[in-house]
Amino acid sequence: MTKICDCGNDEFIAGVKKRMPDDDLIIDMSDLFKIFGDGTRLRILIALEKEEMCVEGISKTVDMSLSAVSHQLKVLKDAKLVKGRRSGKQVYYSLCDEHIFMLLKTAEEHLREERE
Repeated sequence: MTKICDCGNDEFIAGVKKRMPDDDLIIDMSDLFKIFGDGTRLRILIALEKEEMCVEGISKTVDMSLSAVSHQLKVLKDAKLVKGRRSGKQVYYSLCDEHIFMLLKTAEEHLREERE
């Protein structure tokens, strides 16, 4: 990104296009950000960033009904953002991987810096 834009140069434009993800990946990225764009789901993700929890724990933490949390967990599980771990009859939810944690932390840090 240190080059100056040379929009009249076809090679410059071709080089930028070559480094971009393909359209299918861009659509998948857009879908991911739509999921992050919902405040309810984002609150659940942030709660799970702090601790692994069952549906009841999440419900109490984010002040939502059990059914609403369950519905949002399904969306988050389908998007592979959270995973469940069964222990007896109880299921405990957590973030799927470090990438989700990093996305949340990066967004928080960016916004905190903007406020300073």
